[in-house]
Amino acid sequence: MADIEKLEKLARLVRFYILEMTTRVGSGHTNSSLSAVELAVSLFSTKFRFDLKNPENPANDRIIFSKGHASPLVYALYAAYSGLTEKDLTGYRTINSPLEGHPNPRFKYADVATGSLGQGLGIGLGMALALRLAPLTQGKLSDYQLRTTNYELPTVYVLMGDGEFAEGSVWEAMEVASYYKADNLIGIVDVNRLGQSGETLLGWDVETYKKRVEAFGWQAMVIDGHDLKALVDLWTSLETGKGKPVIVIAKTVKGKGVSMLEDVNGWHGRPLPQEDFEKAVKELGNVDKSLRGKVALPDKNMKFSTRSNSIYSSSLSASLKVNFVEKVPYKINEEIATRKAYGEALTVLAEVNPLVVSLDADVKNSTYTESFNDKYPKRFYEMFIAEQNMVSVAVGMAAMGYVPFVATFGVFLTRAFDQIRMAGYSRANVKFLGSHAGVSIGEDGPSQMALQDIAMFRTIDGSTILYPADGVATWRMVQLASKNEGIFYIRTNRPATPVIYTYKEAEQFKIGGSKVVRSSSTDKLTIVACGVTLIEALRAADELKKKKVNVRVIDAYSVKPIDEKTLRKAASETNNLVITVEDHYPEGGLGDAVLNVFAQDGQVKVFKLAVAKMPKSGKPQELLDYEEISSRGIIDKILQILG
Repeated sequence: MADIEKLEKLARLVRFYILEMTTRVGSGHTNSSLSAVELAVSLFSTKFRFDLKNPENPANDRIIFSKGHASPLVYALYAAYSGLTEKDLTGYRTINSPLEGHPNPRFKYADVATGSLGQGLGIGLGMALALRLAPLTQGKLSDYQLRTTNYELPTVYVLMGDGEFAEGSVWEAMEVASYYKADNLIGIVDVNRLGQSGETLLGWDVETYKKRVEAFGWQAMVIDGHDLKALVDLWTSLETGKGKPVIVIAKTVKGKGVSMLEDVNGWHGRPLPQEDFEKAVKELGNVDKSLRGKVALPDKNMKFSTRSNSIYSSSLSASLKVNFVEKVPYKINEEIATRKAYGEALTVLAEVNPLVVSLDADVKNSTYTESFNDKYPKRFYEMFIAEQNMVSVAVGMAAMGYVPFVATFGVFLTRAFDQIRMAGYSRANVKFLGSHAGVSIGEDGPSQMALQDIAMFRTIDGSTILYPADGVATWRMVQLASKNEGIFYIRTNRPATPVIYTYKEAEQFKIGGSKVVRSSSTDKLTIVACGVTLIEALRAADELKKKKVNVRVIDAYSVKPIDEKTLRKAASETNNLVITVEDHYPEGGLGDAVLNVFAQDGQVKVFKLAVAKMPKSGKPQELLDYEEISSRGIIDKILQILG
């Protein structure tokens, strides 16, 4: 049993650090941090198992502070438990310190970036699922053995604010967590009643929280979030592995411990000025700065690890290369949809990389990930029509060392833009597949057409965008994504397209590369295209050649980063005339990427063909013609440019 008196002293120390940090820098969310002090201190001192000297230990429990604005609590907590020094705390919110306003992986104890509310539970679910998968993928235990031995999985804790429970993404995570019986996941809701500008949706109505949570298939318990003895009893008696995830609903007071802040609106995101800080510290009473808490170490017998395994080892890379060289099944001129090639390539990839997992949003028969599901059902996760949570789960799985491939229609990834944006700040190793891109999907109409997706992914920090035009290129894009860290977006089309490349050992697709697929010494202009419009560009080039008009065609399959060197060379050799063609809106797509290359070059003229009219239903070729991005539209534009 934990020493309650010592916990009270630790809570006082944590509160002091919270106040001191925020007052010193003149910013920070003081009262949001104060409300959860007892929750955090009691958890760290009783239930949480973590090696502070080795955050990468695969046996560690994990904790996500989804209410990331409470970063003063995060840093104060780790200082009180010997993970940080008082000197470390002096850097809070300063430019050279990893102790940022909202935690991210620059801080050694943060697995992911938080601060955009409503995402932590989904990320925690991804971590919990990854921890359940690890013994199976590494051949240590069978599924039966895992559930019939005393082996205890590490637990994932997620501290949430009551305000973020208004976010739909929280409830997406709730329903999927219960579906997968993720019973090593524990959510903690800090119900302090006040949001940023007023009372939260349910205020202190903790019983309604409980009813809603239980309706989603979770085990729920309500507690006074400041009663240390009750909290210690709860953590000590709480058992996981019972087939249901758990949520602790804690009634708390915002600003607890400082009377001028307690349950007072208007203090969100405001630190105490120096004069009030001194009053608050006096109110806290004696603070023992030498006191340090102790976190229990994890089970030393827990050997299942993905975090410490390099998926890019030389042996694995060699295996990947051999398998992909030998198994690319497509022949020149064979027609195959790039979305289908993606599913087939991913299934082959899974044969040689046990850390590859596939997530899909109820479109596996359109993205062709159903073949992955058929062959590797334990590594396939149906996320249903809940794209925001799907991305969060993938981020959590990536944080545990897995390589998640996330697939849905490209247009529906725009729903999850905030989750994808935050994944960039987490430096997450997540691969995205957006199928059914552009107007070429045909009769389904504009609601199903990805036309903003390239622009969206171009804005993600550190992202790579690959847009293959045929089955062979798609196969190689999947390989590229799997062998390289970071966020990748592979854009595929619905209609079948002919294979234009034959695999040769010397021929390579690379990040930042392109292919010159038509050229001559008398080219009058360069066409830059990718995906379905590359096929149209090649048809246009063949027709123009019959008219004695030679043009160069470049497959800019790497949209980000783009192949500046090849583009500049082509422009200089083709009268400084460049035309881009894309099945995407003109804003932010391929055309803008090419324009950026020549932004400082006043001699090169760049003309853009893109989806410029309101899309509608129709046959794919009709729509390409209608938007003037088909071979016919390309020919008309080129003849107009050349006069």
